[in-house]
Amino acid sequence: MSRGICPRVNSCGSFWILSAVIFFAATVIDVDAYSCHEVRTAFQMRQVGPLHRVPETPVPETDLMVCKHQGPSCCNRKMEESYQFAVKRDTLHNIHSYSYELEHLISGHSDAFQDMFQYLLSFSQGHLSSLLEGTYTSLSRHALPHVNQLFSSLSHYLRGANVSVEASVHQFFNNLFPLVYTRLINPGIEGSMMMGSEMADCLRMIRQDVNPFGPHPAVMAQELAGALGAGRQLGLALEEGLEVMNATEHLSLSKECVKGLVKMVYCSHCRGLTLIKPCMGYCLNVMRGCLASVSELDQPWRRYTSLLEQLTHTMAGHHSLELALLGVRGPR
Repeated sequence: MSRGICPRVNSCGSFWILSAVIFFAATVIDVDAYSCHEVRTAFQMRQVGPLHRVPETPVPETDLMVCKHQGPSCCNRKMEESYQFAVKRDTLHNIHSYSYELEHLISGHSDAFQDMFQYLLSFSQGHLSSLLEGTYTSLSRHALPHVNQLFSSLSHYLRGANVSVEASVHQFFNNLFPLVYTRLINPGIEGSMMMGSEMADCLRMIRQDVNPFGPHPAVMAQELAGALGAGRQLGLALEEGLEVMNATEHLSLSKECVKGLVKMVYCSHCRGLTLIKPCMGYCLNVMRGCLASVSELDQPWRRYTSLLEQLTHTMAGHHSLELALLGVRGPR
C-alpha cells in the first residue's frame, strides 16, 4: 500500500520543487538576472549621450518621468534627457533627409524643364531668323530685333513674368508689317520712310484691319498661348513645390511628440530590450501626432501631384510646346 502511494507523493513533490525553481528563476531574471551591457552598447552606438550615465546593472528605484514601469530599470532621469535629445535630433534629421531628396528631385525636374524650354525657344528663334533671311533677305536684318523681342517676351512668360503671349505675337506682326510693306509690297517709298515715322506708326495700327498675314498671327498666338501656358504652369507648380519643401526646414517637434517618440524608440531599452522594434501601427500613430500641424497638407499635396501629372500630359499632348514653337513661320 505504501509503495503505491510513494510514487504519487514523489511525483507531486517533484512538481512543486520544479514550480518553485521556475518561480525563483523568473524572479531572479525579472529582478537582477539581466545586466545593462546591451543598453550601454546601444547608448554608445547611437550616440545618445555620455556613456557614464548608463548604469552597469538595473537600478531598483528610479525617478523616470517618461519610461515608467514596474521593476528595476537600466534608465535614469539623465538618460531620459539624453533620449529626448537624441530622438528629436534623429527624427528631424530623417525628415530633412527625405525632404531634401524630394526637394532635389523637384529642383532637378524644374531645371530640366527650364533648360528644355529655353532650348526650344532658342531653336525656334534661330529657325524663324533663318527663314526670314532665306526668304526675305532684304528685310531680315531689320526684322531681327523684333524676332529677338518676341522670343524674349516668350521666355519671360515661361518664367512667370506678367507677359501676354497674344499681345507679344500681335506686336511682332505689327512691327513686321511696315518692313514688309516698304521692302516687299511698295519698295519705292523705302528711302522716304523711317521706322519711327508717322506712316510706320499708321501701318502698325492698321495691320490687324488690313490683315496682310492672313489667319497666321491669330493661329500662332492661340497655339503658343496654349502650349506656353501649360509650360508656364508646370514651371510655377514646381517652384511652389520647392517652397513647400523649404518649409519643412523649420519644422519643430512638440514636447508631447518627443515623449511619444522616446516611448516608442527607447523605453524598451530601460528593460534591457534593445532589439525590439515598434509595430507599424504604433509608429504611424506617433508620427501622426508629431506631424499633426502639417497633416492638413496631405490632401492639397495629393491634388498638387495630380496637377503636375495633368500638366505633363498636356505638355506632351496636342498643345505640345515643341510643335507649337516649330510652327512659328514667316509671313505667308
